Amino acid sequence: MANHKSSIKRIRQTEKRRLHNRYYAKTARNAVRKLRGTTDKETAVKLLPEVSSMLDKLAKRNVIHKNKAGNLKSKLTLYVNKLA
Repeated sequence: MANHKSSIKRIRQTEKRRLHNRYYAKTARNAVRKLRGTTDKETAVKLLPEVSSMLDKLAKRNVIHKNKAGNLKSKLTLYVNKLA
């Protein structure tokens, strides 16, 4: 167990941040999954900006890496454009 006040506080902060990041990362993964599961072009076109924005925000706050966000956005855009 930690002995210093600062390390005890740091443990509290880290746990809180971990749960916060986990929630938002999971929410984004579900949104990506929902978009990939969509076969309707109109719905997918409507969802794409929302998911892209979500990924950008996560990358900006270092929840996910900026390159991962870019790769996901690129693949999702290709997927939406291929829909008939």
